[in-house]
Amino acid sequence: MDNASCRVLWEAICDNRKEPTMANVISDETIEYVGILAKLELDDAQKEQAKKDLAEMLDYIDELSELDTSAVEPMSHVHPTCNFFREDVVTNGDDRENILKNAPEEKEGAFVVPKTFD
Repeated sequence: MDNASCRVLWEAICDNRKEPTMANVISDETIEYVGILAKLELDDAQKEQAKKDLAEMLDYIDELSELDTSAVEPMSHVHPTCNFFREDVVTNGDDRENILKNAPEEKEGAFVVPKTFD
């Protein structure tokens, strides 16, 4: 089979696909709801543009879902991560007396601060 025949066959297969794409799910009600959630006041032209933009984004996601990722190792983060926790070790000890030397007022080993309410 030559390239032209393959292309015609492929286009026929693609044209006969009945699978709904994500972009086909976007309705006027969906745009209205998203506008409410985002606290946007959109006129009709802006709603149509938003519908078109969302459709393009969802079509792109559909394209990405067709990629073969079977050889890609699953990950939870794009950067390599490791356990960043360390043992909690006190390094400066109990230096309360020196710290309280900076306090404008001290009472019973603690800073005295102004009242915030009565």
